[in-house]
This record gives sequence, C-alpha cells and structure tokens, in this order.
Amino acid sequence: MGSRGTDRKICTRLDFIASRGYMAAMTTANSPQGLPFLKMHGLGNDFVILDSRGGAAVTTPSLAARIGDRHFGVGFDQLAEIRSAADDSADIELDFWNSDGSRAGACGNATRCVAALVLGESAQDLLRIRTARGILSAKRAMDGQISVNMGLPQLTPAEIPLAEGHDPMALPLPGDPVAVGMGNPHAVFFVEDAEAVDLPSRGAAIEHHPIFPERTNVEFVSLRPDGSLRLRVWERGAGITLACGSGACAVAVAAQARGLISGAVTIHLDGGALEIEPREDGVWMTGPVATVFSGWLDQAMLDRPAGAQP
Repeated sequence: MGSRGTDRKICTRLDFIASRGYMAAMTTANSPQGLPFLKMHGLGNDFVILDSRGGAAVTTPSLAARIGDRHFGVGFDQLAEIRSAADDSADIELDFWNSDGSRAGACGNATRCVAALVLGESAQDLLRIRTARGILSAKRAMDGQISVNMGLPQLTPAEIPLAEGHDPMALPLPGDPVAVGMGNPHAVFFVEDAEAVDLPSRGAAIEHHPIFPERTNVEFVSLRPDGSLRLRVWERGAGITLACGSGACAVAVAAQARGLISGAVTIHLDGGALEIEPREDGVWMTGPVATVFSGWLDQAMLDRPAGAQP
C-alpha cells in the first residue's frame, strides 16, 4: 500500500479516538484500574499524552521519569498533560515534561499532536492552547497535517536565557552558534555537514555549558543545495531525538538572522520534514502527526516509589 493510504488509515484512527475523547473511549471498555494514556508522535518525536481535563494534574517529576524510562516504563521524548483551561482565553492548557523528569517549557510536535486530538473532538477549526510559552494557536492544514504558531522568537539574553553579558548572535563558543528562545533555549550551530557531527558528545557538553543557566537544546544545521535545511537535534533533558518542533523553529529564525534563508523553509530532520515559516505574528510550523497506541499505566507502577524498579 502506498504512503497516502497508510496516512489515511492513521488519520482515520486518530479521528476516531479524538471524536470520542480518548479518555472516554478507553474507560468505557472494561478498563483495568490505572491511568489511561495515548502514545503519539510527530516525525518520530514521540510523546505520552495524559488527559486531565475535568480533574487535577497528575504528573510529578518522579512519575514523568518513571513513565519516560524506555525499559521500565513506556518511554517518550516528552510527556504532555492536557488540562482544562482556567478561563475563556484558551480552549485547553498543556504542561510538558522531559523523560528525565524535568519540565519542558515548550514542545512544538507534542503541541501539534494534542491539537490534532482535540480538534478532532469538535468541528472547530482553530484551537487556543495555553502553555508556559503563552497561548499558542493551532489549526488543520492540508493532507491531514497540523499547523501551530509557536509564537515570536525570544532574542534577548534574559528571555532565552543566557548568562549575563553574552550576545545571542555571537556566543563565545567554538562554531559560532546563535542562541534563540522558543519558550525553551536553543543553541544553533551552522555546519558544513550536519551528518558528520558527533552529536552525542557535542550535544551533551553544550547542553550543560555555563552560558546556559537553564541548560539548552542543541541544533546542528547544514544548508542544502535546494535551499532547504538539514537538522540534527540534541534535546535538553532527552538527548538525541528524531525531530524537535521548537528546535526547527529556532533554526529558521537563526538561519534568517544569518541571511541563509528568507521566508518559509523546509527543514529535514531524522524523522522527516517540517515546514517552518517565520511571520509577523510568530513562527508557524506544519507537519504530520500519528497515533501509535492507547493503554493504561498499571496502578502498581503508579504507586512505585521514585527510583524503585519492578
């Protein structure tokens, strides 16, 4: 079967789950006691989605780390917890967690996954999502893809943040990176060949560099002959990931600042391609999403003390 047929099956399954509300769909079918969740991904950037609308938030640093363990838990790059909006300025609220149990201020691909889920519950065309980044807008795009406005880039040392006295456009690090904030910090390195970079060693070292008081995501980018960009990502608190939405947005902003692109650009990540367009109202990101499976977190796993293994 061709990729279009496969994509149609994925979208149909996602629409079915979303049309019922996946929490409701799961709990009507003799579910075991525990916590229902959904596994989704955008370009292989994978997420556990928890739906806490109508109740209290459940995620803690310990729980996020236990679920995020790919051997003893479910495994994810980030966890996204959906909560009811506090007022009419947003439709939902989203909290993000890294697999090491730390908080993530923004996650573009997880935002698109949740947007697909919630937009499928009704006929509305635009979704307003409150995150630590602010209120983000998401909408359906062509071919079942989802677009999200990740907001205006943060370009001052205090916003990113950087240690005092450093210029975001000229960081004193080998490789002359650009620092950009997209609700989380990014260090963008333009290199001749992104494929040749030793990402595990360089990414880990830069993430923890003292210039970045809250650590940083790290991107290595090369310009392709057709004007598109090749990107490899080391995510703060997660390590190497197949894609990073906020990272792709930061790369487009940095590439425009360096005069490498103007306007919309295709960015090729390990898991596929995103379309990024910096506009006056923010940086728009468009790409595919997919649902993988639904399940329940066993109560024994939820009750397990932090650090304890089964």
